[in-house]
Amino acid sequence: MNKSELINRLADTSQLTKKDAHVVLNSILTLIEESLLRGEEVKLVGFGKFAVRGRKASSRMNPQTKQPIKVPEKVVPVFRPGKDLKKKIEKNLKMTKKGIEPK
Repeated sequence: MNKSELINRLADTSQLTKKDAHVVLNSILTLIEESLLRGEEVKLVGFGKFAVRGRKASSRMNPQTKQPIKVPEKVVPVFRPGKDLKKKIEKNLKMTKKGIEPK
């Protein structure tokens, strides 16, 4: 699902117009982004937690040249799913040879 599909579903499942659903979704995403930019966590109980985490500098191997590459440290956004979301996914989806499918 992409952003416009999410906006359409939000409008369909609520009493919002597509324009209002677009404004609501963009507002929520902006609030999450602003919180992360301040180094804060955004916890949505049962769904998950958005946060930022530091990644240490490391040394990797370039697969083409076999030469070592130094990767600098950086800060990255992370999402950790909540228990309820994990349980729902585990209950409703399964792995098959084709990939992930509904149970």
